[in-house]
Amino acid sequence: MFWSSSLSSSHSPKIDTESLRRHRISSSKIHNPDVLPRSVTVLTTISASSDLRNCILSILQNGVGVNVAKITEVPPVAMLPNWLVQMKVLYPFRKQVGGTVLAAKFAKERGWAINVGGGFHHCSGGRGDAHQGNGHEMDFGNDEHVYILDMYNPQIYPFDMTARNYIDLKVEVVTGTTTDEYLKQLDKALAVAWSNFAPELIIYNAGTDILDGDPLGGLKVSPDGVVQRDEKVFRFARERNIPIVMVTSGGYMKTSARVIANSIINLSKKGLIDTSVRNGRK
Repeated sequence: MFWSSSLSSSHSPKIDTESLRRHRISSSKIHNPDVLPRSVTVLTTISASSDLRNCILSILQNGVGVNVAKITEVPPVAMLPNWLVQMKVLYPFRKQVGGTVLAAKFAKERGWAINVGGGFHHCSGGRGDAHQGNGHEMDFGNDEHVYILDMYNPQIYPFDMTARNYIDLKVEVVTGTTTDEYLKQLDKALAVAWSNFAPELIIYNAGTDILDGDPLGGLKVSPDGVVQRDEKVFRFARERNIPIVMVTSGGYMKTSARVIANSIINLSKKGLIDTSVRNGRK
């Protein structure tokens, strides 16, 4: 990890650790790259004599953004013109979904694949990641060929009790769960899942909203804890020769990107993914 050199090294190790933790959290602004880039500004021209309410109603009635706003659960999207919704929301979504499909094909051929995106676990085919993946749970709830293991905080969004009934193995990690406890729960869950199901393919939704300081997740898992989590899941799959696809999802701090990068580097160093050059390609 990279820390500011302005932090003093004269304190005791315990204080140093806490100072670093607070600095990491306070310097990482809320950031969700999966919705809209912050550079996009919505401009609506309204004349002095126009009725603001009617103008807004007109946009809501005629814009496809309304449906997209419902699906993404981001109300301001309803105010965007169609071309902007297509370019900045739907097109990136399609590309990420396509990336996951391609990653699954690569995983079947090579044993593993990672799509840095695509973890749309709230999306459902009928309606259009510390938190419950209620979308795929509803879609695959009655499919005996799919086994769902979900580690989530039951005290936060989305509170989908119906979808929870479709989870084969629920691991509820409450607000304040620490790194050690989280990893212990993961070890137990993997063992139980393996005793109940022998998958041909693992889809691993690797959210980073479990990070300490994340504004949604509520957990207290360290950056190194995320790295260890990913290593455990990949080791589980690789030791059993099960193809694995990793997709990224929830994580609402800028530091999430660095944590994900460090985790992938660790997977490579541990020999759990092969990043050697093949025919001129990585």
